[in-house]
Amino acid sequence: MIPRVTAAITEYGVWAGPIIGLLAFGESLAVVGLFFPATAIMIAVGGLLGTGVLDPVPILLWTAFGAIMGDWVSYAVGRRIGPSVYRRWPLKRNRPMVARARLFFRRYGFASIFLGRFLGPIRATVPLVAGVMDMNSRRFHLANVSSAILWVPVMFAPGYFAVRTLGSVEKITEAHLLGIGLMVAVLTLAGTLIAARLLGRVDRKRPLRQASAASAG
Repeated sequence: MIPRVTAAITEYGVWAGPIIGLLAFGESLAVVGLFFPATAIMIAVGGLLGTGVLDPVPILLWTAFGAIMGDWVSYAVGRRIGPSVYRRWPLKRNRPMVARARLFFRRYGFASIFLGRFLGPIRATVPLVAGVMDMNSRRFHLANVSSAILWVPVMFAPGYFAVRTLGSVEKITEAHLLGIGLMVAVLTLAGTLIAARLLGRVDRKRPLRQASAASAG
């Protein structure tokens, strides 16, 4: 899939920005983002940016726009539907994930929207939870926009610097691709562990708060 998409982006340069923006939109959209393989494609696009095949300005703008809209739509859906969205497919089959995202949002609030962009396990869920819990829209959009502006270059960076270091795409061997893949895997694992640690911290504090409330009552 990655070679086909990157070939299409290269061939139809005028539409490269909207295509990549759509990928970022899907990556950030609630539920859909759980099954959308945009991360690897964006790294490949970073390589195209490094070769100069694509103009970086419209690509960065379109990608940021898509990421912002994905989170915004998720937030709007959560605000529109309310708590009943948790009982609909496929969220009703992933209740532990939803519960942890809710606890994460309650614990970290504004920061959960910003950090959630970089943490794969909850990236596609936290904005939805923020909408359901009626987070202030101004604060949400501030976190949404600022995190997208930082997230986009981070996603393009591995492919971009790999090509810039080697000089051209032709010089990239299987060993280099393996190294880039390993780096992405390590970063993904690190993000997952951070998310698990933060969520675990929230889970541990919840019984303590319940015990305190019970003793106070």
